Amino acid sequence: MRKLKYLFQRIKGMNYKNFFATINYIHQKTHKNRFLLFWDIIYCGLKYQAGYMDYKLFEMYNMNRAERKTVITRGINNDIMRRYNNPQFTHVFNNKLEFNKRFNKYLKRSWLELTGANLIEFQDFVNKHPEFIAKPIDGTCGHGVEKLKVKKKEIPEIYERLVKNGQVLIEEVATQCDTINKLHPYSINTLRLVTLKSEVVAAFIRIGNHKNCVDNFNSQGLVAPINIETGIVDYPAIDKQDHIYERHPLTNEPILWLTIPKWEKVKKFCIQASQEIPEVGYIGWDVCLSDEGPLLIEGNEFPGHDLYQLPPHRNNNQGLLPIFEKVMNKGEDK
Repeated sequence: MRKLKYLFQRIKGMNYKNFFATINYIHQKTHKNRFLLFWDIIYCGLKYQAGYMDYKLFEMYNMNRAERKTVITRGINNDIMRRYNNPQFTHVFNNKLEFNKRFNKYLKRSWLELTGANLIEFQDFVNKHPEFIAKPIDGTCGHGVEKLKVKKKEIPEIYERLVKNGQVLIEEVATQCDTINKLHPYSINTLRLVTLKSEVVAAFIRIGNHKNCVDNFNSQGLVAPINIETGIVDYPAIDKQDHIYERHPLTNEPILWLTIPKWEKVKKFCIQASQEIPEVGYIGWDVCLSDEGPLLIEGNEFPGHDLYQLPPHRNNNQGLLPIFEKVMNKGEDK
C-alpha cells in the first residue's frame, strides 16, 4: 500500500514533458522500445519506489530484478529519512546559523552572523580574515555561496550588499590539506560521509570543476566514492553529464587510487558529530580535511541519494541498499 501511495504521489506531481523526454533519451541511447520503457518505468515506480529520474540516473534499464532490489531509490531514501530523522530536531540542519551554533566545536574556524546592525563586528572580522565565505542560512547545492576578498574601504558597501542579498552567514575560509587542494585549488573539495545510526555507510569525495568556490555535484562538480575500509578512491570520478575522469580535467591530478589522508580520524570525527543529536540518525556530513585534521562545513539531514550507486561506481551492478539494511537491522527486534 505504501509503494502504491508513493506511485500515485509521483504521478500527481510528475513533469510529463521530462518524463517522456527521459524515455526518448534512453531509447536513443539503448534502442530499447519506448512502449516497453514506459511500462518498465511505471513498474519500477511501483516495485522499487523509483522515479523516472532514478530510472535514468541509476540506469535501472540495465539491471535485472535482483540488482534493482539493491538500489536506494528516492522513495526508499525518503523512507530512511522518515524512519530515523525526527522532524522536531531537523531544523538544526536546515538553518546554517543554528547548525554553526550547535556544532561550533566541529567547525574549527571563525564565523559571524550579519544582523544589519553589527557593521563594527563585520569590520573586525574582515580585518582578521580579509578573504571569507558568505552564504545564505538556508541555501542548498552551493547556491548563494560566494568567496570574497574585501579591502577596508569596501567594507560598508559589502556589508550592505550581503545583508540585502540574505548572505548573512560569513565564515573564515577553510584550508584544505595539500593532497586534496592539488585536485582543484579553486574550491574546498569536501568529503561527504553518510552516517546511519552513527555508522559510516557511504563516503565520497566531491571535487570542483570550474574556477569557482563550489564543489557540489549538482553545480558541475565531480564525485567519486571512497572505500570506507581503506580510504582509497577506487573508482574514477563522474560528473552530472556522465563523463568519467581518472584525472582531474583542469589540474591533471590523479583521482583514481587517491588515498585520503587521516581517513580513520575522519570517520571517527563524523561518528562523534552524529551523536550530538541522536534524534537525527541519518545524516550526510560535508567535511574539509585540513593539515590538522577534519573540520565540518555542514550537515544534511536529507542526504541526496543521487551520489549513491552511480553506474560507474557499482560493484557487480549492486546498489548500496544491502549495506544500509545491515546497519538498520542491527539491534532491531526480529
